[in-house]
Amino acid sequence: MRALPLFHRVAGRPVMVLGDGDGAEPKRRLVERAGGAVITDMATGIAAGARLAFVAHDDAARCEADAARLRAAGLLVNVVDRPELCDFTTPSLLERDPILIAIGSDGTSAGLVKQLRLRLEGLLPPGLGQLALTLQSARGALRRRWPTGAERRRALDAALAQGGVLDLLQEGAAARVDAWLADANAGGAPATTIDLVIASDDPDDLTLRQARLLGTADVLLVPPGFPPKILARARADAIRLAWDDVSSRSGVILRLRRAG
Repeated sequence: MRALPLFHRVAGRPVMVLGDGDGAEPKRRLVERAGGAVITDMATGIAAGARLAFVAHDDAARCEADAARLRAAGLLVNVVDRPELCDFTTPSLLERDPILIAIGSDGTSAGLVKQLRLRLEGLLPPGLGQLALTLQSARGALRRRWPTGAERRRALDAALAQGGVLDLLQEGAAARVDAWLADANAGGAPATTIDLVIASDDPDDLTLRQARLLGTADVLLVPPGFPPKILARARADAIRLAWDDVSSRSGVILRLRRAG
């Protein structure tokens, strides 16, 4: 990754937006949508404890000067249309509240990112956000039905996957949550150890099954020198152990190795 993707909670907090150019107004609206308090004066913003700043002057030299002053004061800075001056960039947003999908290209092509967002807009059902809220309300029932975190992950993975009872790309999934929880046969893949043989160091050569297993496994047994680009496709919170570790952990355990 060229940048660390983060979601900042700015509701009720000061965020600076400096400038009157065409790039300033969209940033003001963006901050306001997130509940932030827009401040348009540098001194006032620094005194109020702002930690994020957008700079959108028409004058390039003024943008550079303000960015340097703000950065010296400890703020993270975004200079509109000047990625080389940015500490952070603003992604294209796809919203199904509370689901928020941010798509970025590290400032390389805003047009490509926009078209990608528009394609995804057509794939995600309007009720996706309601599914998230319904699952949040069902957390207590989920814990009672599947007491361990690994059990819950496997059950949710199976239900939310393509063709699952709660397939997240199918409209109406939220209405099926109660019936899913009451289904005695509901659940995910059993705890098991799977040998996964990788034939190529290129993650684009992974089969759909390999990609799915990497994305859902609870534990990875990793040999020395295993391709980091392949490991990047695994769950970020999956536990990683040495390949010859005799693990007593539960869940889906992948023992990785390279062909040959």
